[in-house]
Amino acid sequence: MSRLLTALTAAAIALTTTEGAAEMTPDEIRQGYRNHAAMAQYHRWYQVYERPEGGIANALDILTPDVTVTSGLGTANGHEEYAARVTQLPATWNNAHHVGSTEIVHSEDGAMTLTAQIVYQNLGMLPDGAARQADLTYAVELVPGEGVLPLLSSVVITQNGEPVSGEFRDAYAENRVLSLVHYWLALIEDPARDPEPVREILVDAFSLNFSSGAITDFNGFADWLAGPGSQIAASTHVISNFSVEETGDNTYAMTVDFDWSGILPDDSVMVARTRHSWAVVNDPTERFARIKAVDVEVLEPFRPRGE
Repeated sequence: MSRLLTALTAAAIALTTTEGAAEMTPDEIRQGYRNHAAMAQYHRWYQVYERPEGGIANALDILTPDVTVTSGLGTANGHEEYAARVTQLPATWNNAHHVGSTEIVHSEDGAMTLTAQIVYQNLGMLPDGAARQADLTYAVELVPGEGVLPLLSSVVITQNGEPVSGEFRDAYAENRVLSLVHYWLALIEDPARDPEPVREILVDAFSLNFSSGAITDFNGFADWLAGPGSQIAASTHVISNFSVEETGDNTYAMTVDFDWSGILPDDSVMVARTRHSWAVVNDPTERFARIKAVDVEVLEPFRPRGE
């Protein structure tokens, strides 16, 4: 029987609130795909801690070779020291990272600073089997990488206050699927309009039931991205009402609302609101989970902002 894993509000996972989506500035809309790319990498950060069987290679894939990671355990410099730290963690521990608010600041050189407030939970650290819970602040520096995804060059983790006991709630599904959602949005919003990276996050036999029509092969997706998907100068999506449900062995059902803002070639701004329902297939050893099916419901049609 399927089990509901999480249902997060917009305030918990969005880069801006849903209400703020309608008031995004043109610069914020144009930077949206870079925010999603940063969030895709940030949610990937937790996967090696929450499902170590995914392998250390995926953890190192998001880091610069000279990364510095600073926490209560000290500072690890570079891939080798960081990998040694991670692989020494007890295999009996269960870890969960519940991401609350996030803020991203852009620099002129393309770098980004991401600050996040999270709740970290651990089973196994305390001798009585209780769940240890702590509020943490992450300060993450990201630099441009190859393609749309940035790399983490510095991670500083600070504990806020004393740990308390709490009820453990697994967070792997939400972090794994949110990473996929943000990466999807980064790729389809990227002005480069390159369909090739999307192959990594689609199963071989997929179905994308968009409002413009169904797409069931990669050539059809590439045509959509070059056609209807490119008829705007820039666009972005704000995430709200995210939920994910386990439907089987490494399969998930995800629903999410997207508040879309787009800039037309004449600089006017359009808005819309849709609800996406996805079927997701997951191989923990791959960089991302994959989309099997997408169904789209139009909640508010495309229209000029303010109408």
